[in-house]
Amino acid sequence: MKEDLYLSLQPDTLPSFRHLIGSSEPLSTAGALTPLRSEANSSSDFINGYRMGEELEAEKHVNYILSVEKKKDDFESVVMEHIRINGAYWGLTTLDLLGKIGVVDSEEVVSWILKCQHESGGFGGNIGHDPHVLYTLSAIQILALFDKINVLDIDKVSNYIVGLQNEDGSFSGDMWGEVDTRFSYIAICSLALLHCLDKINVEKAVKYIVSCKNLDGGFGCTPGAESHAGQIFCCVAALAITGSLHQIDKDLLGWWLCERQVKSGGLNGRPEKLPDVCYSWWVLSSLTMIDRVHWIDKEKLVKYILDCQDKEKGGISDRPDDAVDVFHTYFGVAGLSLLEYPGLKAIDPAYALPVDVVNRIFFGR
Repeated sequence: MKEDLYLSLQPDTLPSFRHLIGSSEPLSTAGALTPLRSEANSSSDFINGYRMGEELEAEKHVNYILSVEKKKDDFESVVMEHIRINGAYWGLTTLDLLGKIGVVDSEEVVSWILKCQHESGGFGGNIGHDPHVLYTLSAIQILALFDKINVLDIDKVSNYIVGLQNEDGSFSGDMWGEVDTRFSYIAICSLALLHCLDKINVEKAVKYIVSCKNLDGGFGCTPGAESHAGQIFCCVAALAITGSLHQIDKDLLGWWLCERQVKSGGLNGRPEKLPDVCYSWWVLSSLTMIDRVHWIDKEKLVKYILDCQDKEKGGISDRPDDAVDVFHTYFGVAGLSLLEYPGLKAIDPAYALPVDVVNRIFFGR
């Protein structure tokens, strides 16, 4: 399932990435490519010039997300049982981007998150489930939304993640040893949010990620694997956080990424594939981090995302008229945030959290 594969797996006035290249410090990418951008989006030039046939059904999306949690016996809830913590991250971050996270009982959420923690320090996808870095990052991100990272035993959680780094710099997802650049990103992102990035061998981690770069400029899950937009996000974001974006051929990668836009305006993950709303995040965030987002047609992408809404019940689907789910609702709204859609909070392209949350973590504001 896509939901298992590409999880967060998903941020004013800061210097651009080019001023941070080479820094050994974990960085906040908050607004890095739009230095005058505030923590909330206002009408941008391209939105003002777009004849809006549709609008974001914000209230309906809020109600949809809240309804999913209440219907625990529904199909969508049952099939997500093992990744409920991921679903919570998608839904809660969407609510925050829409300015509605206050409708949630934060104490109840935090209490449930802590019950998902394993004695190893890592988190499972639900209470009683095995730990994995995928779920551990979601737990950290959810706690960050509520400014509750301090409830964690930071050493215990960070040591769990540190213990998954391999000799070649790569990371395993859990004790069973699967290696993937997704896990490199997740480990780096998690440790940066915990202010513990210095506990791993960052140089080796970066070297491994770079070894997964392909001749087309993209990145795969392991060295020699096919380039894929989801993996590219993971690698670019990890390099951004570690101050290593100079390792990327930005024009070559930018060309590959902008070629993902199809006639409908949507984006796909690989050549010859159908468009999918989730790539509004994977592709767009990567283009943002390498400063090539102007290479795609933003207006057409906005229209595609809005066309994928369920205008009656709320939620966003992968393609127009398909069934909606929380995964695509989050990535659709997150994509619109990157496109500076009016009324949405700004999102960080690397940490996949609202700008104000990232600013609070790194700058105490």
